[in-house]
Amino acid sequence: MKRFYSHGKLLLTAEYLVLDGALALAIPTRFGQSLTVEKDKSKHLKWTSYNHQNSVWFETELILEKNGILRCDDTKNPITERLLDLLLKAKTLNPDFLGGNHGYHIKTELEFPENWGLGTSSTLVNNIAKWAKVDAYDLLEATFGGSGYDIACANSGGSLTYQLLHKIGISDATQSTVERSITNVDFNPSFKNHIYFVHLNQKQNSRKAIALYRNNKRELSDSISEINTITKKMIACDNIRDFQELMQDHEMIISRILGTETVKENLFGSFEGSVKSLGAWGGDFVMVASNEDPTHYFTQKGFNTVLSYSEMFGY
Repeated sequence: MKRFYSHGKLLLTAEYLVLDGALALAIPTRFGQSLTVEKDKSKHLKWTSYNHQNSVWFETELILEKNGILRCDDTKNPITERLLDLLLKAKTLNPDFLGGNHGYHIKTELEFPENWGLGTSSTLVNNIAKWAKVDAYDLLEATFGGSGYDIACANSGGSLTYQLLHKIGISDATQSTVERSITNVDFNPSFKNHIYFVHLNQKQNSRKAIALYRNNKRELSDSISEINTITKKMIACDNIRDFQELMQDHEMIISRILGTETVKENLFGSFEGSVKSLGAWGGDFVMVASNEDPTHYFTQKGFNTVLSYSEMFGY
């Protein structure tokens, strides 16, 4: 039996602009997802996924043919189809994957609710890449796409900066198409007890949000430079007031690019602290910085999932 594990993620700075080379601050969460592989004597790949309450939320069975080629009879289930595509892409990257005269029983266990947006897909991609012995960034690019910062978080034990440097050309399906700069940083602010994460009661579709960004963006060099500066200042920041100003500056830059209101303008205009969107705007978590515990304010508005910094990251 083999077990693989990947951390979830939160992108604190450079949402959207990370796709175009902005310097991003990202942190792996204490919540993640595991994948356990057991071989058996069948000719099938039985897949069972458990949610954070240890209840089965998805299961399917794929047929293993010669040389580990997979076939699916459950073509009406989009989750099964997505899983099949993921496994077949992994096999394209490593033809020896799923070889041998045996079947598999796969179990995945999620440590956070699926609608939290902490990386249900990216942790799965990373775990399958480990199992298949392929590059996780290549597998992500071949399936879900994105900047890849979530893969960096999946494999990291602490906060990091992530930056796409430049394209290096596509030579074949097994070669990464970009260069990345991933640097471990000590982001453990002295005021972390004043930072909270509030879930907006809905999961944002990252691919649709990225498409909206692509359709609206213009010349970005100045904005990227501004975000790079904010990221560096946030890492070095030593007081809550300056951190709040940086959050607000960041929000205004992305608001200008997207042509939409900030989340505070839209939902929390009466809140005395600062609120910053994380990841795709309009869903998942927001980051809140305030002098007082903001839980009562947000729960009164119907947003009942409020996590402290230590609850989200474990320190």
